[in-house]
Amino acid sequence: MSGPRRGRASVVRSHTVTGGGALPERSHLDEATLLIADPRRSPAGLPAHAHRTMTLCLPGVLSVAEVAHHLRLPGAVVKVVVSQLIDSGHLSARAPYVPTAGQYDAAFLQQVLDALHKL
Repeated sequence: MSGPRRGRASVVRSHTVTGGGALPERSHLDEATLLIADPRRSPAGLPAHAHRTMTLCLPGVLSVAEVAHHLRLPGAVVKVVVSQLIDSGHLSARAPYVPTAGQYDAAFLQQVLDALHKL
């Protein structure tokens, strides 16, 4: 008797997940892009991975990387799925908020450096 089957039997091909799409139609998507689901758009009738993506994003905001992790799919595949959901109006995407750097206090930084030297 052999052990559990592993390998190709459990692999889902990327083109199956994306419905045949090979490239995301939106070049601005990256792993840090934030995804917001439109609560007025029902995920009913969407393909399985698109439905799961909507379900993940409905409670709040998730990044493309977080969705990829939850779906256990490569980021490139998730970008295609997300791109299709954006085109259909189910999701919206925005760049992550990165605050601008403030003015630094040279005296404070010197104190930190002096303390590190004492260690």
